[in-house]
Amino acid sequence: MSDTDAFIEKQWQDWLDTKPLENTPDIDTDNLKDIVTKNLTFVSAMDVKEYTLYQKWCEVQFKYPTQETNPLFEDKPVLLDPEQEKLIKEVKKNFWNPESIEAYLDLEPELIYTDIDNEGQIETITNKKLPAIWNTLRTFLSTMKNNSNIGRNLYFIIRDKKTQKYLGVTCMSSDFLDLTPRDNYIGWQREAKTQRMINHTCIGSTIVPIQPLGYNYVGGKLLALLCISDVVEKEWQNQYKDKLVGVTTTSLYGKTKAIPLSQYDGLEYWKKMGWTAGSVSFEPEKSTQKLIQQWLMKNHTRKYFEWYVAKKPSGQPHKRDHRNRSLTYTYGKLGIDKKLIRSEHARGIYFCELFNNTNQFLKEEIKEDKLERRFDNSVAALTSIWKTKYAKKRIESLLKQNRLSKETHFYDDIIYLNWEETKKKYLFQVGR
Repeated sequence: MSDTDAFIEKQWQDWLDTKPLENTPDIDTDNLKDIVTKNLTFVSAMDVKEYTLYQKWCEVQFKYPTQETNPLFEDKPVLLDPEQEKLIKEVKKNFWNPESIEAYLDLEPELIYTDIDNEGQIETITNKKLPAIWNTLRTFLSTMKNNSNIGRNLYFIIRDKKTQKYLGVTCMSSDFLDLTPRDNYIGWQREAKTQRMINHTCIGSTIVPIQPLGYNYVGGKLLALLCISDVVEKEWQNQYKDKLVGVTTTSLYGKTKAIPLSQYDGLEYWKKMGWTAGSVSFEPEKSTQKLIQQWLMKNHTRKYFEWYVAKKPSGQPHKRDHRNRSLTYTYGKLGIDKKLIRSEHARGIYFCELFNNTNQFLKEEIKEDKLERRFDNSVAALTSIWKTKYAKKRIESLLKQNRLSKETHFYDDIIYLNWEETKKKYLFQVGR
């Protein structure tokens, strides 16, 4: 038995000693199957845009519960937690909103590292903790669900150094283990990749600009460029002690007529690798997911332990992607119809090599001291590329077409909308 296996086994015995099953309710398997089937039947009938928005609506309803008020004094429910409302208002006050068309030329973006996993030891902005600000921005800036990622994560708030106004948020996470087009391009052997070298790349799992920066000035391209900046590179090594040599990202919506291009197409330093194998795993409602966890804990205790309890010696979760692993396992055990589980949905794969010989390093053909810098990845240099190559052309084009936007597109009103109201108001904006 390896040291890691022994470490996990001791955790298993210690956890069993706490008698975790004593207060866990029994969940009837047939009843659970009926509930899961009903949930998945509802969402599997949606296309990818509607399902994306539905997940966002479910997320907001769960994270921001409201209570009814006296109709004589209030025209809508209010948040149960008044601090949430205060933070939302404070964040909205600090959006970068240009007073002139050319104000983008004065921007000096900076990346503010946000230690979400260590909330007790972080700086503050306007007396608010950075994790709360990051999560508020991430939740309401995008119609894509704000998922927590298993493994490594570097969270950044992007703001203008001069005005201290927010420009967006990014998150750099543990890279996907298997992306065949990227792996073929690198020439990766699976053993070297999975055991060692995957830690030298990361993925831009969140790249979300505020609006109208995103629409008027292609702010998403700015944030994507900042994902390959020296700030990210240095913070990755500082936090995880691994040299960062490459960055991956994927488009959100893939091959659709409604959204033919991604913000990463043609972007400086990023190469399109191809497409993912292509599927979206449908998820049941939060209340159903809780029932699944209780059912797994009672009926498949060791599996539950490995997914939701066990930690590596480093403190990281023992199993990556526990949510999808546990759902897939449960669907199989319950005999859920495969047509209700997944929808084909290929996403574009993009990869940036930070060094001329990144691929040789990842194949373990050279050591770190032989790496050759590919480009100037200072924030100033990358920002200059965005201003001159992308933002300038975009704003000039919109001016000619009289298509400038003044909308901030902060989706906090979803807190007070039912699903049909949300769909009617925002479905056409998914993917913007």
